[in-house]
Amino acid sequence: MRYVSTRGKAPVLGFEDTMLTGLARDGGLYVPETVPVLSSADIAALAGLPYEEVAVRVMWPFVSEAFSEADFAAMVKRAYAGFGHDARAPLVQLGPNHHLLELFHGPTLAFKDFAMQLIGQMFEHTLSRRGERVTIVGATSGDTGSAAIEAFRGLDAVDVFILYPHGRVSDVQRRQMTTPSEANVHAMALTGHFDDCQARVKDMFNDFAFRDRVGLAGVNSINFARVLAQVVYYFTAATALGAPHREVSFTVPTGNFGDIFAGHIAKRMGLPIRQLVVATNQNDILHRCLTTGDYRTGTVEPSISPSMDIQVSSNFERALHLAYDGDGSAIAQLMEELKSGGFSVSQGALQSLREIYASGRVSEEETSKTIADTLSRTGELLCPHSAVGVKVAEAHLGSVPMVTLATAHPAKFPDAVEAATGIRPALPPRMADLFDRDERIARVDNDLSAIEALIDERRVA
Repeated sequence: MRYVSTRGKAPVLGFEDTMLTGLARDGGLYVPETVPVLSSADIAALAGLPYEEVAVRVMWPFVSEAFSEADFAAMVKRAYAGFGHDARAPLVQLGPNHHLLELFHGPTLAFKDFAMQLIGQMFEHTLSRRGERVTIVGATSGDTGSAAIEAFRGLDAVDVFILYPHGRVSDVQRRQMTTPSEANVHAMALTGHFDDCQARVKDMFNDFAFRDRVGLAGVNSINFARVLAQVVYYFTAATALGAPHREVSFTVPTGNFGDIFAGHIAKRMGLPIRQLVVATNQNDILHRCLTTGDYRTGTVEPSISPSMDIQVSSNFERALHLAYDGDGSAIAQLMEELKSGGFSVSQGALQSLREIYASGRVSEEETSKTIADTLSRTGELLCPHSAVGVKVAEAHLGSVPMVTLATAHPAKFPDAVEAATGIRPALPPRMADLFDRDERIARVDNDLSAIEALIDERRVA
């Protein structure tokens, strides 16, 4: 399996180097040159298997040149051993033909754990074998950072620096990043919003002198390994509902587009997905683009679903790459236009996108009402992001099962949930002392030189 850049000018890599490289040196994102297709018999055989076994079977064609099957299976087993539910990603029925996929039973209570816990295992295995050390830098709107810190804390061959927008994550999200005491993990509160954090991370990757000096690696969803790990739960959910003999649709609360792009990879692998529905909050650039063909950035409006407060959705570049039939020059031109505020998708590419993705937008008031209504009707308490998904899904219910991805535990956003329901969700017992722990935070300005200097100062040489 070989991996190519969406912009067509970077070296072609194998999986291991793709994982360690993160962002391609031409500024693009790596994608598999071809996507393996599973037969109907192979997909049917996944039904009822433990999550870990499904994970090995689904991901193995993408990683087989990097690991032995026994080593990879052991990594997968370790990655999910700390999850709080034996099914790892259980399904809950909300109503006729509508199901909730609970992705918040990992150690940091968010769907990012599915990818990050496995990436931690794969990084450790590869770096130990190579005798190398890397500096991981990531941007987060709340959940990626805590998941990355949890996955890499205490590892010998890795320093982790996470940029998050100061004052724009929940208290629980912040404390999950700032309270780990291990010396190799660092939380950096940047003055700005998530798109600023993401831009500075990309700037660091494009500063090749800095990148090479510190051994820069990335664990944002710019890293294809993140997307790959998320493909698995589309298969476990769909086969539980009758795939491959029955079509299934998915609605995904979407900010950076990585989670729903994983659904597209699952579909290309042969999973019979009828619809992939993009659910956005008031920061609705993806919904506007799919509706009008124009991708124009605006002001990020803080919301009660802060992990979706994004205007520049990095993984949308991967979707565009496919919609433009792999034309790297066209993608590079679009991304250059984005620097000036936005671009227009060609009619042919827009039609291609619309054949795969539907979309919807949810207001703040609708989000709160959905949290309250879902609790009243089903007894299920949703986080605001999951509520955005449920609201959009309700407009797309049909003759096939709809699965809405519940991306975070409601206790990560207690203020919003309490305001909607009067119930303040409690953290699980293992996190009960979260607000008693000491915090370590580095405040940084939105300045590349200052951020790089701090990383140079605090990393292990």
